[in-house]
Amino acid sequence: MECCGPGYASPAEAMKAPKEKLLYTIAIYTGTGIQKPDYLATIDNDSDSPTYSQVISRLEMPGIGDELHHMGWNACSSCNNDASMQRKYLIVPGVRSSTLHIVDCATDPRNPTLFKVIEGSDIKTKTNLSAPHTVHCLGSEIIISMLGDAQGNAPGGYLHLDKNFQILGRWENSMGDIKFGYDFWYQPRHNIMVSSEWAAPNTFMPGFDLEEVGHLKYGREIHFWDFKEKVPKQTMYLGEDGLIPLEVRFHHDPDSSHGFVGAALSANIIHWWKDKNSEWQWEKIIDVDNEPHPEWPIPVPGVISVILLSIDDKFLYFCNWLHGDIRQYDITDPHNPKFTGQVWVGGLLGKAPEVNGVKITGGPQMIQLSLDGQRLYVTTSLFSTWDNQFYPEIRTNGGVMLQVDCDTENGGMKINENFLVNFGEEPNGPSRCHETRYPGGDCTSDIWI
Repeated sequence: MECCGPGYASPAEAMKAPKEKLLYTIAIYTGTGIQKPDYLATIDNDSDSPTYSQVISRLEMPGIGDELHHMGWNACSSCNNDASMQRKYLIVPGVRSSTLHIVDCATDPRNPTLFKVIEGSDIKTKTNLSAPHTVHCLGSEIIISMLGDAQGNAPGGYLHLDKNFQILGRWENSMGDIKFGYDFWYQPRHNIMVSSEWAAPNTFMPGFDLEEVGHLKYGREIHFWDFKEKVPKQTMYLGEDGLIPLEVRFHHDPDSSHGFVGAALSANIIHWWKDKNSEWQWEKIIDVDNEPHPEWPIPVPGVISVILLSIDDKFLYFCNWLHGDIRQYDITDPHNPKFTGQVWVGGLLGKAPEVNGVKITGGPQMIQLSLDGQRLYVTTSLFSTWDNQFYPEIRTNGGVMLQVDCDTENGGMKINENFLVNFGEEPNGPSRCHETRYPGGDCTSDIWI
């Protein structure tokens, strides 16, 4: 069965799910110079199939220039007890167009179809929000972080949809003093949501300018929300240790208060938790050193573009997009992570110019881990203007998708030699691949309550 119900009763149950036989991956033409729509690529991941590791269907969006980026399911384990829900639809936003594409992945999982479109202009008119990013199931409803207002200014807010994809309005009751938006994750048993910061759409969309970090146009704070009241209640200023804090992840264990954020420009992993006095604390637990480069006036930062946790909360994975490595740490003790694995994929340091016989342009950017923790899928595009700036050859070479095999007992990682999807050879020309989801759910979409 390709499509599951709304979710799993527990993380332990999720880890026993069958191996994912299909992968859904965002592919973009926005910013490539090719005037074609972005699309959702379906990849055959059945190793016994003649089309294994090939794109078997492409669902084009109705418009051009969406910049599809992140996506999420309409249902997850947070609505596991709601028999009326099904993990049937992917919400696929365009961060530039602000349009939401609702994709039916259950009727024919190998050939998803467009079920509904929510126009960006409608969202802007009704909520004064734009630039959708993270999508999370909220019980039977959906919330989406929106990075800007209708004019592309920060801080944006949160779009609230019902289970029929009708706009209910804005989810939050107040943004408080929050300066920017980006990612978020909630942990209902602690009545907490944590959100992070990138920048205003008007700042990050044209490309990256280091001077704008010094001008405080990029984030360096994370925010703790009263989840029930829908208001921010505490801000943690991370300073130079937390420049551009992007992906946030709580433990999957719903009783745990531990969570992590990757600070992209500082190339640090920040850990937070609730202490014995029920106060939220934070610490830097991993620091990636900048590396010298002959063509750079300053040492190159790693740029931690993504992090994720295995379902059993044993391993933390992250990518250094500019350095080119993916790292694995054992976080059984979240205060004292142990380095257990590393592989190289592209990057600026020249440590993996080719992988599985293909020249890699870009670096490891988005990752998605199988529910059993054994297979890590990695793609190489960050954001079109940033790609073009740091890896200009990606225009002609396109992106790639690889599989990294992970040792879940002792730690360790190895690139799978039998799996590679080369988006540089797509029918309409080289495209770029970003986030990946599975029909049965994955490590970054399921939340337990």
